[in-house]
Amino acid sequence: MADSKIWYPFTPLSANLVPQKVVGGSGARLRLADGRELIDAISSWWVNLHGHGHPAIAEAIAEQARTLEHVIFAGFTHEPAERLAGLLAEALPPGLDRVFYSDNGSTAVEVALKVAWQYWRNRGEARRDRIVAFDGAYHGDTFGAMSAGARSTFSAPFEPLLFAVDRAPWPHTWDGDAQVETKEAAALDWLRQAFERHPDGYAACILEPLVQGAGGMRMVRPAFVARAVRLAREFGVLVIFDEVMTGFGRTGERFAFERVGEAPDLLCLSKGITGGFLPLAVTVVRDTVQAAFDSPDPVHTLWHGHSYTANPLGCAAAVASWALTEAALPVVRAFEARHRDLLRRFQPRADRIRVCGTIVAMDVPGRPGGYHDPVGPALRQAFLDDGVLLRPLGDTVYAMPPYCMTDAELEAVYATITRRLAAL
Repeated sequence: MADSKIWYPFTPLSANLVPQKVVGGSGARLRLADGRELIDAISSWWVNLHGHGHPAIAEAIAEQARTLEHVIFAGFTHEPAERLAGLLAEALPPGLDRVFYSDNGSTAVEVALKVAWQYWRNRGEARRDRIVAFDGAYHGDTFGAMSAGARSTFSAPFEPLLFAVDRAPWPHTWDGDAQVETKEAAALDWLRQAFERHPDGYAACILEPLVQGAGGMRMVRPAFVARAVRLAREFGVLVIFDEVMTGFGRTGERFAFERVGEAPDLLCLSKGITGGFLPLAVTVVRDTVQAAFDSPDPVHTLWHGHSYTANPLGCAAAVASWALTEAALPVVRAFEARHRDLLRRFQPRADRIRVCGTIVAMDVPGRPGGYHDPVGPALRQAFLDDGVLLRPLGDTVYAMPPYCMTDAELEAVYATITRRLAAL
């Protein structure tokens, strides 16, 4: 990679990585230039819900491109954006229906943080200047998103530029965890004490509901998230759910908050929104929050936007993907049982096995742990040698398949995980 003109993401230049050249894809499989096929078991960074090259989404984009490829979204609108906003509003709880478009997950979070912060200032309550987030969180790579996320090597060079947040414990759990109730009680106690110390000081609480993604697929129980939300509401704190990864079926329902039983005040969506075809993001805001921005005073306006806001091609892809997701809900809801059946059959040699909806994760035994554990790249290459695309997060091996993955393909994924972990 040293001579490449392309600077690849999340890849040290010293790694001398030789990228795999992909020439095509269909369903859960990718075709490489050397003629090999890979089973894409991580949905290409969690975005590809329905398989590569799905004809319904491809045709929706082509039809839209023949009509309108793009238009400025300040002072103009178009049908795909209106249709997508309508679909989201219809599916979400009453009042959670104000759709603000952007272009990626980090930006969806950035918008939510700006809205939450400015909401209180528009109301004349500038004393609410604290944000609470959670240990191990990852919310993206823009400055606000980095600030809300856990500090790591990703954010270390920018530490002086990041704003401080109060960070609550994340009581992540796994199958057979005997300490989960103790950890949850401690985390909730931490939250209550923080809110009581600053009863009018918190602007927002942000979390990834049910599953922290890049932080290591660290899962919590729905009941914990519900109690945390109710606790924040007790003190008037706005709740932000970062469902960039968990949205559109990943946790076994359309949205993770449906399993939690408590809806947020602001909802961040991206990744799977277009089925993996085009960049698009949404921040959905509760109507009562948006109302604080309805003022003739220009200082109360949310001055935020992007050149490609609500791109018609992306919105058309999202509308098509929504229809496919609705049709796939029976498959989505059955995926957790598929994972658990294969875990029983293959019994991979791993620690802290956990499952949530379409996501399965496990830790390599006896490792020091962490994102930079060298076992991750070694396993990644071994899985590729077996014809499977898996990208461990350090010592955490996980799979997040597209919804179209066949039983035979999913069995092949489990077979290589089991074989390669045993070989360590």
